[in-house]
Order: sequence, then structure tokens, then C-alpha cells
Amino acid sequence: MVEDDPNIRELLSASLRFAGFAVDAVTTGSEAVTAARESKPDLVVLDVMLPDLDGFEVIRRLREGGVRLPVVFLTARDGTEDKVRGLTLGGDDYVTKPFSLEELTARIRAVLRRTAGDPGPNRLVFHDLELDEETHEVSRAGQTIALSPTEFKLLRYLMLNAGRVLSKAQILDFVWNYDFRGDDSIVESYISYLRRKVDIAEPRLIHTLRGVGYVLRLPV
Repeated sequence: MVEDDPNIRELLSASLRFAGFAVDAVTTGSEAVTAARESKPDLVVLDVMLPDLDGFEVIRRLREGGVRLPVVFLTARDGTEDKVRGLTLGGDDYVTKPFSLEELTARIRAVLRRTAGDPGPNRLVFHDLELDEETHEVSRAGQTIALSPTEFKLLRYLMLNAGRVLSKAQILDFVWNYDFRGDDSIVESYISYLRRKVDIAEPRLIHTLRGVGYVLRLPV
């Protein structure tokens, strides 16, 4: 996250962390170039108007240095010329202020989905529950579990975030994508379907925190 306004920087950083991202925040273009080269983040949210180098110069220096990573420009500039310049330099999206936090989060996730070269671990394991990404096979305590594609995607999301409470909005975003406009009760329904197949034996692994969300974890 590269943003020189301290209030915006703190708000966005906190919101993105709440959405499940690890966030490193810097305030200048020079810091951004150094941080991106050293830490190699999955994505950069880059303000265009910075006190030293502007965002366009930051991305130009990164590209010249061989650093290839997704960039979402964040700026008050909404002119077509600026958008074209940013995207031509290698930006992946261009979000203009003012914007909603939900929109920014959705755009970040969309860019990550488009640019991901690594689909993640091929096999996820939690307690006696196993999920194979390549074969789409799921088993618990050695017993095969038949899941629909949506149930599989939901379980995968829970396993990738084991121990972390996921809200209905986060689950809708990941499993049904941001464009889904239905009632979020669909999340409750699919959690119920999943429980009937996964939590057929003790200990129960899928838990509800009323008013908060759902979590995959061992009972406390």
C-alpha cells in the first residue's frame, strides 16, 4: 500500500487486513520501489500523487528493474489520459477517488485472480480433513466425501483460512465472486450442506459465530 495521506493509508490498511490481506504500508515513491524489490508482494495498491516520485514513475522504475507484479492505481485523477498512461505502463486496474472499500477490495481480488500464476497448494490438510486441488477429492479420516463444485470451493476457502473467522460478505466475494447479487442466505444454506457431509464425525470442524461469520477450527 503506497499512500502519503496518513488517514487514508491507515483506513485502507486496516480494511484490507480485515479482508484477510497482509499489508505493508509506505508513504513515498522511493520507499515503494525499495519495498517492492525487497519483499516482492503479491500486489501493490499505488497512489499516483506522491510527494517525491509519482505512481507512474514508480511503476516505470519497477518494470525497468525487472520487477513484475500486479498494480492497482489509486488516485483522484479520473482523466482518460491518466488512465491510459497508467494501464500502458503496466497497471492492472485504476480506481478513482472517492471509492468504496468494498469496491477496492473486490478489484484487488479480481486482479489477483487474473494474474495468479500459482493456484496454491495442491493438497490442503486440517486435522483429519484432506482436500486435493488437482483431483478435486475430499476425504475425512480416510473416508471419501462427494462435494459439488460450489461446496468444494467453499470448503477450500475455509481450509485456506483455517482458524480465521470469515464473514458472509467475504465468502460471497470468494465463492460466488463480487458480481453475485443474491441474498446472502445462500451462504448459510451451503454451510449447512457442507456440515452434513464434512461434520459427520467428531470433532465438529465448521463453527458459526453468530453475527460474525464462520470458521474452520477444532472445538475450544
